[in-house]
Amino acid sequence: MPAVKLDTIRKSFGKVAVLHGITLDIEPGEFISLLGASGCGKTTLLRIVAGLESATAGSVHIDGQDVTDLPPEDRDIAMMFQSYALLPHLSVSENVRFPLRMRRIGARDEQHERVRKALETVQLGNLADRKPRQLSGGQQQRVALARAIVSNPKVLLLDEPLSNLDARLREDMQVELIEIHKRLGLTTIFVTHDQEEALSLSDRIVLLNAGRVEQEGAPAAIYAKPATEFASNFLGSANILPATVEATGAGPVAVLADGQRLPLTKDEPARGSVRLALRQEDIRLAQGDGLAAEVRTRVYLGARSRYVLSLAGQPVRVLASNDTLFEPGQRVALAIAPDRVRVIPS
Repeated sequence: MPAVKLDTIRKSFGKVAVLHGITLDIEPGEFISLLGASGCGKTTLLRIVAGLESATAGSVHIDGQDVTDLPPEDRDIAMMFQSYALLPHLSVSENVRFPLRMRRIGARDEQHERVRKALETVQLGNLADRKPRQLSGGQQQRVALARAIVSNPKVLLLDEPLSNLDARLREDMQVELIEIHKRLGLTTIFVTHDQEEALSLSDRIVLLNAGRVEQEGAPAAIYAKPATEFASNFLGSANILPATVEATGAGPVAVLADGQRLPLTKDEPARGSVRLALRQEDIRLAQGDGLAAEVRTRVYLGARSRYVLSLAGQPVRVLASNDTLFEPGQRVALAIAPDRVRVIPS
């Protein structure tokens, strides 16, 4: 039985439709990311699961129970907001205890024991008596996380919880979230616009585009085989090239606009006009055989350089090691393994 089941969720604000029939099953203990650009509907969908927004149509089931019309406090969920929403006049421990008091979960001694364990889980046991203003941004974020997990909810909802942290803290918290999820096994729905967060944290990514599911799957699968041009660009920057796929005795090949030919995997089913998605890291630069291109620019990045090339009249970006450097105006050959070419039907 799915921990969370969303059935044909639609949402409109006045005449503006923001969700178009989202159907999704989330398994117990799964960490799923709703990924997409601002305005794609991901936070609205999360708020519908939480009961903070009502769906225009469709239903929400949690642990087999229809909760579509239940208020948030009756859904056995916990939500961590982007702003943390800590109460400034309460200590760290009292902030964490707050949902237990409001929902009357356990006696006082049990509440304090739950708070102690939650603060230990987020490594803040020694800061229980401090006020939020005495904490760093990263510490405040951990308090908010402790408050979310203290009631041991059936579903944990995280709304862009890392977006207010600097890059180093964000990386540290990604690791911590992974470890906490492994220890507690909570079914988790994580909203983010950051592809790296989604790729590093998730068991499964649901990519949203304009209120619809563009693609869903395991991070490695969705990254390696984007189903659409939007998916290939949103999950890592990809070079998009128009081409025509032809069948040959040696297998299918993609013919570029200038007539150059790129072998594809033998089981590639597409024929005719397509678009090729080539990731920067999958292209190797060399001199000799390969697709002929010309270097436009090179940007030095330390251990690697980023090149912009001209290939078949199109700009192509390549990330390459600095073992051999190529200069603007130099002719180079591009080598791309057939299984690293993503073919997107037009």
